[in-house]
Amino acid sequence: MTVNAELHAGGNTWRSLPAAQQPDWPDQEALRDVIAELESYPPLVFAGECDQLRQRLGAVARGEAFLLQGGDCAEAFDAVGADQIRNKLKTLLQMGAVLTYAGSVPVVKVGRIAGQYSKPRSKPTETRDGVTLPTYRGDSVNGFAFTPEARTPDPQRLKRMYQASASTLNLVRAFTTGGYADLRQVHAWNQDFVRSSPSGQRYEQLAREIDRAMNFMNACGVDPEEFKTVEFYASHEALVLDYESALTRVDSRTGQLYDVSGHMVWIGERTRQLDGAHIEFASKIRNPIGVKLGPTTSSEEALTLIERLDPEREAGRLTFITRMGADKIRDRLPELVEKVTASGAQVAWVCDPMHGNTFEAASGHKTRRFDDVLDEVKGFFEVHKGLGTHPGGIHVELTGDDVTECVGGGDEIFVDDLHQRYETACDPRLNRSQSLDLAFLVAEMYRDQ
Repeated sequence: MTVNAELHAGGNTWRSLPAAQQPDWPDQEALRDVIAELESYPPLVFAGECDQLRQRLGAVARGEAFLLQGGDCAEAFDAVGADQIRNKLKTLLQMGAVLTYAGSVPVVKVGRIAGQYSKPRSKPTETRDGVTLPTYRGDSVNGFAFTPEARTPDPQRLKRMYQASASTLNLVRAFTTGGYADLRQVHAWNQDFVRSSPSGQRYEQLAREIDRAMNFMNACGVDPEEFKTVEFYASHEALVLDYESALTRVDSRTGQLYDVSGHMVWIGERTRQLDGAHIEFASKIRNPIGVKLGPTTSSEEALTLIERLDPEREAGRLTFITRMGADKIRDRLPELVEKVTASGAQVAWVCDPMHGNTFEAASGHKTRRFDDVLDEVKGFFEVHKGLGTHPGGIHVELTGDDVTECVGGGDEIFVDDLHQRYETACDPRLNRSQSLDLAFLVAEMYRDQ
């Protein structure tokens, strides 16, 4: 299927450039051994699957489909159990059903899953009670516990990241092709949830409508295979370049490079330096690429990113994920969309309403207001409606568990509730009820376009 990228000139050109947010590995020889071992491992995804996702995202860029991208802020090695993975998948399947049926639009489903083990951080160190240690950079790099042993970057964790990603992908594939994702399961996805939640009851009503529609088609002799399985893709931030590069392979069909750690990878707001290693790495691979654009992004930067990452102007190759903040989206987004559209590039525009709306509660918990999340999505839709362009999707941090990390929503969580189930290792996530609320509201906005 594939051969290692080392055999292909150009696979490591990023190494000569400055790379932001990389771990300070104390033992370089141990790192080299781990990289050599990772290079011998089989691919986690296949190049043909990446090509298929690029085609699906091409439909998003052309205004023919909508991207639902969601999952954990940072995955954890101790959360690779069947229940946690099924709950995340179930939430995304429910959101997809709401958007497809209520929004009348094909939905491309992409998880922040099976690789989202690394996190950029604003500071390299953290100080508590006079003790300063390296900051936690995700389970792929170091441990969450505030001890010198846990916080020392350990390259062996990169192998654990691969194994955890492989286990997760294996289970996701089983769920999505083995009957669990069959549209006739729309009620089963909701059984544990419907009685206790307003959004669950609203979903159940929609599930009954979907049932009636499917019964009608069945009576007409129509039973499409598409209803029985679901296309589901894996994505993560391509942050730790030693890992991503070790899992980059030459596709034997085409001779081109693919990062086989995930179907789609993205470059974060903190690592999208035009002369930096992350953009150079992304420019060499054929996967669909996302780039996070914050409120300081200029239209010139956006156009240069297109030149570097999508010189062929291929619909589906490049997704711009905007993370402006509810108070800035209506001011900052229009010029970016106008200039990029005028350039002739066909990028998919996607809204990340999470990262620009974080604040610290009096209790010290990092949190987000559901109303701010919703307002940023509203602003995103308003801008695209005003310009006659396509609001291509949403990118959200969510979990299938009933956590108390973001305040507000139909099942309202108050600031004083945050401590009850605050389980994230990094950023606050929408819980299942808030995620479904958001899907219904986005479906309404999409219909109004």
